[in-house]
Amino acid sequence: MKPKVLNKPVIAVAGSSGKTTTKEMIASILRTRWSVYKSKYNQNNRKSTRRHARNIRPYHRAVVLEFGMSGSGHLRRQCQIIRPNMSVITMVGSAHIGNFGGSLTRLIKAKSQLAQYMKRTGTLFLNADDVNSRRLHLKPFRGVIKTVGIKGTASYTANNIRYVDGGMSFDARVKGEEHNFFIPVYGIHNVYNALFAIAVADRLGFSVEQMKSGLKHYRRPSRRLMVYRTKNNVRVIDDTFNANPHSVKAAIDVLSHLQGRPKVLVLGSMSELGRYSKTGHQEVGRHVARRDIDYLFTYGKPARQIRTTAINHGFPPQKAYHAPDRKSLHQKIRTVIYPGAIVLVKGSHSTNMNRTVSYLRGKRK
Repeated sequence: MKPKVLNKPVIAVAGSSGKTTTKEMIASILRTRWSVYKSKYNQNNRKSTRRHARNIRPYHRAVVLEFGMSGSGHLRRQCQIIRPNMSVITMVGSAHIGNFGGSLTRLIKAKSQLAQYMKRTGTLFLNADDVNSRRLHLKPFRGVIKTVGIKGTASYTANNIRYVDGGMSFDARVKGEEHNFFIPVYGIHNVYNALFAIAVADRLGFSVEQMKSGLKHYRRPSRRLMVYRTKNNVRVIDDTFNANPHSVKAAIDVLSHLQGRPKVLVLGSMSELGRYSKTGHQEVGRHVARRDIDYLFTYGKPARQIRTTAINHGFPPQKAYHAPDRKSLHQKIRTVIYPGAIVLVKGSHSTNMNRTVSYLRGKRK
């Protein structure tokens, strides 16, 4: 198939975590000046990409698409439908690693296809702090590479990062000067997503004020760190859209940083990890033990490893509970929640942890 080549910015966003949020942030900034075509929600498979190719119109000044990858060759085939001239790889983690035989090497090879099949002289944006992104195979790409980071040297860096009311504040150097930005969502990982949006917008000639406005008003994807306050003053954080070890640890960090007691963590199993499943759940368990968490609840057979590992690394066993079914999970959670509590609920899409969010919000029995 001959790819659709457009004479306008075509930005593809891929990566193990943060694709949808980064896509929404980029589109929100570009829309301060242009008519933009963007993929809706997380419509990121090949069927969706073919539909996007049909729906893009001449009046669209830019195209922002999310490219998903659950198997080998998926990114290559999407590039063969619409060829991006700008691409973002947010990070390379363990999402869908089970579809690659549990091999990180095979997953990295598949993720590299976005760089290999986009426009060779385009612009590629990478995470300088992500060790696995340094292992991407970029040839024959020979265009411009821009990086974002927080921990070290990068083209765009964030510092003075703070949790503030309703989101994150951070400083970034753009156009030779330091500027303060705000995003209405919590988490250091979302600062990385915002840096990618700033980098893309800067490359396309947008002003700092347009970047600030776009980030401040971007469309929040549903079930991704959505905060609800119940009638009895309990905050429920819904991060139930999906889960992998990287995104779960990022969400745990958010709960650990926010004010409120007790801090209650409710985790469903992570799917599509294959033979990496045990290791991935243990990785999360160790992270729980290192963070400021008061109670841990797990649901789903693989998630039992989270509880066991957390306890083995010092988490109080009397404050960790594995639920055999959803009814007992809900009953047990209720015993530790009182006004001022903050509850984070997360799990893979298949675990339907959004039902637990609905229960805690009083929407479901």
